[in-house]
Amino acid sequence: MSFTPQFFTTAESLVDSLDKKLLVVLRDGRKIIGVLRSYDQFANLVLQDSLERIYVGDAYGDIERGVFIIRGENVVLLGEIDGEVEDELPLRQLPIQDIMEMQREEAEAKAHKDKLRLHLLHKQGFSVDFADHDLY
Repeated sequence: MSFTPQFFTTAESLVDSLDKKLLVVLRDGRKIIGVLRSYDQFANLVLQDSLERIYVGDAYGDIERGVFIIRGENVVLLGEIDGEVEDELPLRQLPIQDIMEMQREEAEAKAHKDKLRLHLLHKQGFSVDFADHDLY
């Protein structure tokens, strides 16, 4: 008789991730890295020694967050970090001030590109007046 492993799709599946370093992607796009210390039936998480990592291109910066509590409904993605693979990634760590400046420049460039795109769409007869207010 063969044993078929069971895969849990509930918060109970987090038991294997306790005391491991995790990357959590939140609904607002933030990426939090920390050690999972606790969770509950709603997948609310408690991360210890956490940091918020901001990626821009091939660089990243970290903001220390300490103990971080995450409401389960805000989790989009959760995964264990392999320390050996993390050290070999072709990313460079920069001071957070430089990353924030690069992120601001990237956002400004995207806003300019979107403005040009909307202007072209408007010239072709598309209604684009809702773009600033529509969140979907």
